[in-house]
Amino acid sequence: MAEHNHYDFSGRHAVVTGGAAGIGLAIAHRLTEGGAKVSLWDRNAAMLEESAKYFDANMLQSLVVDVSQEASVAAATEATIRTFGAIDVLVTSAGITGPNTTVWEYPVSEWDQVMSINLRGPFLCCRAIVPQMREKGYGRIVNIASIAGKEGNPNASAYSASKAGVIALTKSLGKELSQTGINVNCVTPAAVRTGMFAQMTQQHIDFMLSKIPMGRFGTPQEIAAMVAWLCSEECSFSTGAVFDISGGRASY
Repeated sequence: MAEHNHYDFSGRHAVVTGGAAGIGLAIAHRLTEGGAKVSLWDRNAAMLEESAKYFDANMLQSLVVDVSQEASVAAATEATIRTFGAIDVLVTSAGITGPNTTVWEYPVSEWDQVMSINLRGPFLCCRAIVPQMREKGYGRIVNIASIAGKEGNPNASAYSASKAGVIALTKSLGKELSQTGINVNCVTPAAVRTGMFAQMTQQHIDFMLSKIPMGRFGTPQEIAAMVAWLCSEECSFSTGAVFDISGGRASY
């Protein structure tokens, strides 16, 4: 693998939701490479335990968290601050795809679950963590949205709508915090080959690939590279912004 840019995160403490696998895990590795201590939040205890093996134990905290539940997020925030003293960086990567079906056939319970994890989750995490960022006048928040939130993928209405909501949440919060030293941005990847593909039909996977001019899916490491910069002090004049990483799919 080619050498990549190094950002200095020494003395910084980060929370990565959905951190046990996929994009979240790749981001956690990039942050710890730069010297950050990271708290992985994920609802899958077994995957958290497995992923933790590949980190320096002194740099890592693993917490079983359901980001859709206010009490779970509050408890995790308290536990993370108790361990690390502060949270300087928040990356909200936890998400699910939901079923691939039309709006008129979409089960209401499945819609609610997608919204609960993909949109309510980032809201609850930001709501819980921002106050202590404001106290110290510094923070970096990166929400993982999706190109689907811009374009609306057919047969993925809940996922697309939830990610559109994440984009709008990012813009609102970014403006609210614009003079506090806390920057809030999001990224909109095209499809990235992760374990989430197991939740999709092959037809939907083929559709997503057909829309990417580069003719391939992204990798978690490519997303992590962009997110690492957005988490750094060097990202100092971007907030409420949407950063495309879509292999040429996004044109606006």
